[in-house]
Amino acid sequence: MKALIQRVKRASVTIDGELYSKIGAGMLVLLGVEKGDTKDNAEKLAEKLSKLRIYEDENEKMNLSILDVKGEMLVVSQFTLCGDCKKGTRPSFDKSAPPQIANELYEYFVEQVKAFQIPCRTGKFAAMMDVELINDGPVTFMVEK
Repeated sequence: MKALIQRVKRASVTIDGELYSKIGAGMLVLLGVEKGDTKDNAEKLAEKLSKLRIYEDENEKMNLSILDVKGEMLVVSQFTLCGDCKKGTRPSFDKSAPPQIANELYEYFVEQVKAFQIPCRTGKFAAMMDVELINDGPVTFMVEK
C-alpha cells in the first residue's frame, strides 16, 4: 500500500463540477492499493500517518503529528501510484489490486484513520476527480506499508 501525502493548508475534491468534499489544514493522502495488500497494511499505514511528525512545533522543527495539530485528512484513491514506469514509456498497472479489493481496502483505511479521531473526508472511488490543494511548505512524502 502506497500513500503520497501532502501537508496542506486546505484541499478539496470536485466531481462533475460539484464540490464533493473538502478539508482545512491537515493532510491530503493519495492512496494506492497493490496486489497482496491486506487489512494489516491499511491498519499500519493509518497508524503511521496519524503519528507521522510532519508539522512544525514552536521551534520550527517537524515534531508534531496530525493528531497534535488537530488537522483533517482527505483520502483520495489513486491507483496510478501503483504504476510501474521502469520499462518503456507506457506505465504498467500490473501491480495494482483489482478494483473490488482496492475499494474494500481503501474504505477500511478510511475507517482506521477515523478510529484515531481524525476528521476524514474522501474522494469517490474510481471517479474522475479534480483534486485541488494548497500545499503547506511544500511538504510531501511517499509512505509505503
